[in-house]
Amino acid sequence: MRNRYPGPCRTCGANVAAEAGVVVKEDARWRTYCAEHEPRPTPPPRGDHLGWHTLDLAGYDCETSSNNPREAFLVSAALVDSAGAARTWLVDPGEQEIPAEAIAVHGITTERARAEGMPAGDALTEIADTLAALLTAGTGLTIFNAPYDLGVLDAELARRGMKSLAERMGAPPGPIVDPLVIDRGVDPFRRGPRNLGAMCAFYGVELRDAHTATADAAAALAVAREIGARRPEIAALTLADLHERQIAWADDYVRSRQEWLTRRNPGQAAKVEGGWPIAVSPSHSV
Repeated sequence: MRNRYPGPCRTCGANVAAEAGVVVKEDARWRTYCAEHEPRPTPPPRGDHLGWHTLDLAGYDCETSSNNPREAFLVSAALVDSAGAARTWLVDPGEQEIPAEAIAVHGITTERARAEGMPAGDALTEIADTLAALLTAGTGLTIFNAPYDLGVLDAELARRGMKSLAERMGAPPGPIVDPLVIDRGVDPFRRGPRNLGAMCAFYGVELRDAHTATADAAAALAVAREIGARRPEIAALTLADLHERQIAWADDYVRSRQEWLTRRNPGQAAKVEGGWPIAVSPSHSV
């Protein structure tokens, strides 16, 4: 984060004016660095310990019509297992048109979706029943930024008067493994973007065909495994305990983000919506 106060650079000793450099937490102390000597963050080394990351997990991702989960409709979805096998869905939008800006991201046109896709109701039933069965069996379901993907699914089900994921399970959905929430929780002060591409680069995960549901689901699963392999204290949690820890981390992030926005725009700060793993979040990359 930017240095709010002036101080000497930890590396070169030059005086760094306020907001001209960064502060990095090292050994429980905040150190100031000039822009030239800002440390490049690296993840902890991998270990050979066991944990939830060595269990059979699944990864889920969807591509949609919009980055607004209140309005988005499902275009495609994929479920990937630990062996790399994938189950995919392409959804017929019916009379709806997939917007050009969404097509530019995931490449699925309205014409293709209508010609090759399943009726939306059938696809949503299959997806919701499949996820509910996995979670009820205790399988960890990896979803990057889960509140968006699960929020879109539940909003689509609600629009059609269909049972929500929680209603199908008879319990709140879990255990969910959200690498975005975990990474923010264990390394909250790391600078830089935390979209899926940036997280893959940081943890050394190859991401091909980004913004296709299958590739993004597989990448999210791989990133989650890398976090577990590099964080033995996190890997030691049960999936149930990890789920509860993520609820707390997500709440902490929303609170911190809201405080930051309020400081920058007193009286005019946008409200940061919370809730995890299912909530309507303000934005997400389609």
